[in-house]
Amino acid sequence: MAEEITLNKVFSFDAAHKLPFHKGKCSQLHGHTWKLVVSVKGSVNKEGMVVDFLDIKKQVEERVISKLDHSYLNDIVENPTCENLLLWIKNALMGLEGLKKLALYETERSFAELEC
Repeated sequence: MAEEITLNKVFSFDAAHKLPFHKGKCSQLHGHTWKLVVSVKGSVNKEGMVVDFLDIKKQVEERVISKLDHSYLNDIVENPTCENLLLWIKNALMGLEGLKKLALYETERSFAELEC
């Protein structure tokens, strides 16, 4: 049986949001430079790749980054917590070949992960 390899591709986007159900300062309008890590897993094909990094880039930029970058996230997700945004991203990437895991960093030290 062929070994499986996990590939990781990192994306970033800038977006603003507020958390309407939060009682702290995050209930006010603010922004972040978000970092998204997309992981795909699979066996190496005849070309020596699991998936071409360019294919991952094209799909993620089309389905996610183009919609979220420089946006007001509350127009896209009703309560755009990091967790809810990660679930939205998973739905947007349904069908991405070999999708294994997503990680969304709201800040450098605060992030959510989701096994797909």
